[in-house]
Amino acid sequence: MAEFKVDVRGETCPVPLVETRKALRKAALGDVIEVIGTHPSSKKEIPMAVEALELELLSVEGSDNDWTIRIRR
Repeated sequence: MAEFKVDVRGETCPVPLVETRKALRKAALGDVIEVIGTHPSSKKEIPMAVEALELELLSVEGSDNDWTIRIRR
């Protein structure tokens, strides 16, 4: 199992979601993707995309301006 880190701190929409989707495409089943960001609306959009893709949202932690989201492919 591999772990991918996606650092999108300082980026605004749609970059965090686009970079998360790129990492998800590269990841194999069972891999964990950790997304670190600072854009408040991406903290809401990424979990919605994970749900739509029927992947596992492991955690959403931190404030709206400094957050970490973990996803299992």
